[in-house]
Amino acid sequence: MGLYIIRRLAMALLVVVLSMVFLALLVHLVPGDPVKIILGPRASEGLSETIRRQMELDLPVYEQVAHFIERAFQGDLGIDFLNQVSVSSIIGEALPHTLILAASSLALAVGVGIPLGVYAAAHPNSWLDRILGALSVSMITVPPFVAGLFLLILFAVHWELFPAIGAGSFSDPVDYLRHLVLPAIALAITWIGYLARLVRASMLEVLGSTYIRTAEAFGLRRSLIFYKYALKNAIIPTVAVLGFGFGNLIGSAVFVEVIFARPGIGTLLVDSIETRNYPVVRGAVLVIVVLTVLANLVADLSYRLLDPRIRLEGS
Repeated sequence: MGLYIIRRLAMALLVVVLSMVFLALLVHLVPGDPVKIILGPRASEGLSETIRRQMELDLPVYEQVAHFIERAFQGDLGIDFLNQVSVSSIIGEALPHTLILAASSLALAVGVGIPLGVYAAAHPNSWLDRILGALSVSMITVPPFVAGLFLLILFAVHWELFPAIGAGSFSDPVDYLRHLVLPAIALAITWIGYLARLVRASMLEVLGSTYIRTAEAFGLRRSLIFYKYALKNAIIPTVAVLGFGFGNLIGSAVFVEVIFARPGIGTLLVDSIETRNYPVVRGAVLVIVVLTVLANLVADLSYRLLDPRIRLEGS
């Protein structure tokens, strides 16, 4: 187990370092002079040279990559040359909103999708199972930005039940939650359908196992077999996708935050791309990559701990 953890940590570190190398080279992948692209063709030579030195574009490429990786591991993501403030501080202000949105969406997806899947598995091939199946497949096909637009039009513009834009203030939790409802639902809809289908399929597979039939032969209650033995084993594959799901939700939050004008890392990333603010773009993408890698790492280790068969195969 210890060796496996070391291998997974090394692999996660390798992914993060390779992402840093790519992001350090990002400014050179754009055709033309990046400083001229950022400032425009009419920028003075003095300002261009200042920005060039500030972005270390006057150094060899390998030094730029090495400096960026070294500073990133120290928590220094550079300076926003438009506002002359630390990129880390800008991301630190926006990141909590995105994490709260992603965590709320994941909790909503788990709280709704898993019970739907369990209920569908408990009534296979019934008319309720068919309705839930069609509903869950429909949810999977709805992109978050489409769901966000419909929710915004219906519940914020037409019926005016929830705020349309903004995130509220942490000092007013009730107002913050009211601003969070629609974005969280829009982001969770796809994963509600996906988890419902995954849990249903896992439950039906487990219910057909030999040990379940043995428990039924011994006369154990159906509810005890279903919820204590079958559900505990059927839920394990779901854990494997939750890490990927959290990373996916953080990436999808970009669209939802723009639609609802939430001050998260997604909105920050889009605004920085529009202004060609490379230091902020580079820092925001790196934070998203690190969060995704960490979420997948935790899910992978949790899956291995929950399933004894994987530990047995590893030994």
